[in-house]
Amino acid sequence: MLTSNNITIVAPGRICLFGDHQDYLELPVIACAIDRQVILSAKINHDDCFHILMPNIKSERHIPISETFDILKPQDYFASTLRVVKRYGCIPNKGYTINLESNIPINAGISSSSAIVVAWVFFLLKAFGCIKKIFPQLIAQIAYEAEVLEHNSPGGKMDQFTIAIGNIIYIDTAQDLVYNTIGTSMEGLILAESGISKETLGLLSSIKSKATKAIDCVSKNVSNFNLKATTMDDYKIFSKYISQDLEPYFYAAIINHTITNKALTLFKDGNIDVEKVGKLMNEHHDILKNKLNITVPKIDNMIDTALKAGAYGAKIVGSGGGGCIVVLSPTEKKEEIINALLKSGAKNAYEVSISQGAYCK
Repeated sequence: MLTSNNITIVAPGRICLFGDHQDYLELPVIACAIDRQVILSAKINHDDCFHILMPNIKSERHIPISETFDILKPQDYFASTLRVVKRYGCIPNKGYTINLESNIPINAGISSSSAIVVAWVFFLLKAFGCIKKIFPQLIAQIAYEAEVLEHNSPGGKMDQFTIAIGNIIYIDTAQDLVYNTIGTSMEGLILAESGISKETLGLLSSIKSKATKAIDCVSKNVSNFNLKATTMDDYKIFSKYISQDLEPYFYAAIINHTITNKALTLFKDGNIDVEKVGKLMNEHHDILKNKLNITVPKIDNMIDTALKAGAYGAKIVGSGGGGCIVVLSPTEKKEEIINALLKSGAKNAYEVSISQGAYCK
């Protein structure tokens, strides 16, 4: 197969609008790609090696194309991706010097790591081909396998699919490659960085474990139990099967699923009522804060600041413990809200737009 001498891949960051801590329960999510991005620039070399340069974090990686990675180190996504793509018939036969640059906030809940994985998968498929037709859902699936399944991590599919596909999408995480594009733009989105590094694997693992235990308790006592079909009326009946310490996690799963479905109805209407969307964001954040306990005081203060400055809604983004918030603002109040957030101590705050998914320039 002929390889390209120069390849440039662009992969966006993502914001979860509805469905945080839902995708690993195989419940749906609504997320969007944003105009913050990783740019992977690759130039063929003659070293039979991938020389990966990462100036944003002042790091380099050198991987011989013959490396098999029989032993996989934790969170080594370059290695796990190479293992996975080979199963799809993507066999590197040339070396490349690769430069990775990004303006996605790092460790902030905007999926900077997943954007790199998606870009890396896309590059490898573009450079060396595979046994299947290359399209966004395939890139997303391979990235999910490399980042989550290969490392036995607690995450779901939202990050990889949103980044690869782009726009505003509704993802049915219980099924492979099932999603709907429900929007291509939304006015008034503001991203605000707390400057506090989020917790990912530990927090995800803990909450997933407790939610799964709660669901298992119900499943053992209710024949044909279906989490997706469970309503708040059912919750009042089923909660008697759950211990007090696990009850908040079952409640959060049910109510957040309900909120996501309400949001989907608003997006399907076509003319998005951002004020109603913002109200649902507030309801979602309340559960994340008071039931799943994933916020920190600085995040809470930023949320309060945005709402007092006139935002329709605001919520924490990502696994929690720090990171960013997303704010939905009236058009005429964007600057006022951004300035209020900066004065309140946010590390940074700025308007973001909906973006297309990963692409090859």
